[in-house]
Amino acid sequence: MDWDRIRIFLEVARTGQIRGAAKRLGLDHSTVARQLNALELDLGSKLLVRAINGSSLTPAGAALLTTAERVESEFLRVGSQLKPATENLTGTVRVGAPDGLGNYFLAPRLGAFAAANPGLTIQLEPLPRKFSLARREADVVVTLERPTEGRLICTKLTDFTLSLYGSEDYVGRSAPIRDPDDLSNHLLITYIDDIVYSSALHYASSFNKTAHRYECGSVMGQVEAVRAGHGVGVLHDYAAARFLELRRLLPNHSFVRSYWLISHPDSHDTPRVRAVHQQIVSIIRQARQEFVATSTDPSRIA
Repeated sequence: MDWDRIRIFLEVARTGQIRGAAKRLGLDHSTVARQLNALELDLGSKLLVRAINGSSLTPAGAALLTTAERVESEFLRVGSQLKPATENLTGTVRVGAPDGLGNYFLAPRLGAFAAANPGLTIQLEPLPRKFSLARREADVVVTLERPTEGRLICTKLTDFTLSLYGSEDYVGRSAPIRDPDDLSNHLLITYIDDIVYSSALHYASSFNKTAHRYECGSVMGQVEAVRAGHGVGVLHDYAAARFLELRRLLPNHSFVRSYWLISHPDSHDTPRVRAVHQQIVSIIRQARQEFVATSTDPSRIA
């Protein structure tokens, strides 16, 4: 059985799309389709049901996926053991992260690490979604909750806090906010309930006494809407600290959450994955004080 064809099948099974798999593999669409046809012919079984909006696995495809992922894991494990520890970092490492942490903290710092390692390509995906290590959607992932299932390597990075914020202009021209009940007179800028991907994001539920909401699907969207002076929102304190025009409201009503870093044991000891994992742990732990709001600076509190 041709491993190259199995590798292509794995990518299609994980992305659910031939075009998406082709892009990730650096191949053209017709090559991927042709290799899949050849694999099905070799096995004498149909592996995928192909449709306009994507591809789904047949029972035979699901069975092959389980076996192929097990073989792939063995290749990764053996490969990581054979490479010398002194080898220069080469290849690609994909990092999945919540959009707040990814955009406001990791992006510049991992950029510096990539610049210092010219053979290494770091792909940072700062998106409001979950990532699957089993499906190789990422090599390392920052999560908001510690996983309770699966064979994973899990490291706590830091706690972080969130607080209610408004722009200096908005606070100056709007009704005062002295307790949560006062929010009924304000527009609450918050997340979209339908697409919340973690229970840890339900921090604004205690402020639901306001009927008027403006919902944004990303942390960056919420921050920019608050900065524009349209209302108030619960923001990450480390992100809000970047913008001097933001004022912290109700400082006694903050929220504490945690970041966890997870990786898969089959690829964790690959030099490039291990190096990026260690770098993320190091830069976040060194900056732990930035993640928790402790300032009593009156110029930042309304």
